Amino acid sequence: MTDFRSFRASAVVLRHADWGEADRLLTLYTRERGFVRALAKGARKVTSRKAGHLEPFTHVTIQLAKGRDLLIVTQVETLNAFLSLRDDLMKTSYASYVLELLLRFSYEEEGANPSVFNLLVQTLERLEAEEDAWLPVRYYEMRLLDAVGFRPHLFECANCGREILPEDQFFSFMAGGVICPRCGEGLPNLAGISLEMLRYLRHFQRSSYKDASRARPSPEVRKEAETLMQGYFTYLLERELNSPGFIRRVKS
Repeated sequence: MTDFRSFRASAVVLRHADWGEADRLLTLYTRERGFVRALAKGARKVTSRKAGHLEPFTHVTIQLAKGRDLLIVTQVETLNAFLSLRDDLMKTSYASYVLELLLRFSYEEEGANPSVFNLLVQTLERLEAEEDAWLPVRYYEMRLLDAVGFRPHLFECANCGREILPEDQFFSFMAGGVICPRCGEGLPNLAGISLEMLRYLRHFQRSSYKDASRARPSPEVRKEAETLMQGYFTYLLERELNSPGFIRRVKS
């Protein structure tokens, strides 16, 4: 930060919208300030030099100045445009999911969270580099839940606190974790969670990405994990996300 009125930031463009006759309203996630909105004046003009740097998914270095109501973009330079994420519809849909999930858990003036910013950039890099999006997305989900304060309880029963034994269990969205079979007999609104899937979720929760990449889940476990995580996010956010439906349509 150079002064109170102007600062430089590393940012990822999450989305943009038309503003006025020629401007563009940006939603950014920055390493230095977290979630911010900024106005790119004249960005929709054909002659604008900023427009190409301000597309969703783009990792940029950006100079922002204090305006009357909004931050104003004064300079911008692309660090990684993630072009292949735009050229492949499947990759576009997964990258959109990553951005949407972060948007739903973010709010203005929450402050900097460099670990979340790094996770976002690393996940976009992994989606660009890898053919199979399942691991980058599942790993991102688990680590984002950690960062925003909703780390699932996977080692002790979220109801009674007993150690989870190697057997099929239940999962409670309300309690935020695994429920042992003894407690699960009397509790409503539980989802089943197989022992194999529980092992993978634990692995993602406590391992580096390099170690997690050794996972080879079956198609059944992959689907089970995806369904469980979507149910948990719907509960936490009190609404369904838009991008999973788009991903399903692209796949079909």
